Amino acid sequence: MLENHRQGPFEDRLSDALRDAGDGFEADRSALVTAGRVRGRRALLRRRAAVVSGVAGVALAGVALAGVGGVMVLPADEPAGPGRSTVASGGAPTAAATVFSGDELLRELKGMLPEGTFSGESARASDDELGPSAHLVYDDGEGAAAVGLGFGRVDPGSAQLRQLMACPDRNFTPYDDCSTAELPDGSQLRLYQGYEYPDLRVDTKYWSADLVTAGGEHITVSEWNSPAEKGAAVSRAEPPLSTGQLKTIVTAGVWRKVVDAVPERPEPSKAASPGTERPPAASGKAVGETLAALLPRKLRVVAHGGQEDEYAYVVVDDGRGRSLVQINVQHGMGDAETVGQLYSAAEALPDGTRVTTRQGPGEKAGSGVVMWTVDTLRPGSDGLRVVISAFNTGDQNKDATRDTPALTIGRLREIALSEKWDELK
Repeated sequence: MLENHRQGPFEDRLSDALRDAGDGFEADRSALVTAGRVRGRRALLRRRAAVVSGVAGVALAGVALAGVGGVMVLPADEPAGPGRSTVASGGAPTAAATVFSGDELLRELKGMLPEGTFSGESARASDDELGPSAHLVYDDGEGAAAVGLGFGRVDPGSAQLRQLMACPDRNFTPYDDCSTAELPDGSQLRLYQGYEYPDLRVDTKYWSADLVTAGGEHITVSEWNSPAEKGAAVSRAEPPLSTGQLKTIVTAGVWRKVVDAVPERPEPSKAASPGTERPPAASGKAVGETLAALLPRKLRVVAHGGQEDEYAYVVVDDGRGRSLVQINVQHGMGDAETVGQLYSAAEALPDGTRVTTRQGPGEKAGSGVVMWTVDTLRPGSDGLRVVISAFNTGDQNKDATRDTPALTIGRLREIALSEKWDELK
């Protein structure tokens, strides 16, 4: 499901939804991005289909906060390393060797910033159940700016890591600059200069630096050109810290020790009954190639992209303007909860496939944008779900470029029900 996050299509939609729902509280961006990118699309589809089928109150699910948030400098002689904490039996978190208070986090964060004044301070200790966090409003004399620092853990070599460190797709997320690099010690660095809202409905700028070490420690620093990430007027032309300063802060060796200070918490039990394990995710590349092959010949593909698995998009033009077409292909969606919530009022085909359709407004701020969707679920233990949507614009963040999408509901239905999707195992 399209959009970006500031780093990828589905990530942003999830992030936007979570931020819009939480205007009144401070969210941990590092956790939302890291976990949301991996788990967000499945939850988002569940929510969207609930709207299609008339089921209200289906919440965004599947975002697991994994110890993120603030920043802390450890004393130089503080022991650190993998052996500092171990997982306890019985599912209880194991205390780390050292606990750092919220006041310590704030003090150390302020010590990393250039001279200025501070206000709006908040933080959580390193043993907090949601993970440590630090946030403050910094003013160097040029205007107040929100600054946050956090950390977490990412599995080295995982799809989660690759998605986290990728720059956004410019087809959907405008930004001024983004670069990635591998450092001599094997750490991966991403520097980003963009905007709080991909549709630019507000001029708030969002700049960030993310570092993931070879061992999976994730450190992130974020800043805005306003005293809050949203809901506050822009107070300066740009955030106060340059990309060079962001890099200096995020690469400081002490932050890696902070990750080691967070208590390990065991993953929830994933034991499943025989035959209930979710099949492997479909390759995003294969999904995109299959979608392109199923399009009418008259459509010219002018842009394409997607994610590592399950999701792909194309922008097509039939001579009457650009039209975005996006698709999700998910295995293992045939559980009773999904069927009951999303397909209770769906059309049932002779072979047991369930089909729902929707024609309504787009999901972003583009004026006059409409979104046509066909959502299908195959019968059987595989639970193959194919959801395809088309828009009357090539970019949801921009205004409509044509009256209707380039694909009719009938053609969308034909593509979604193609047997080609069953071949993507």
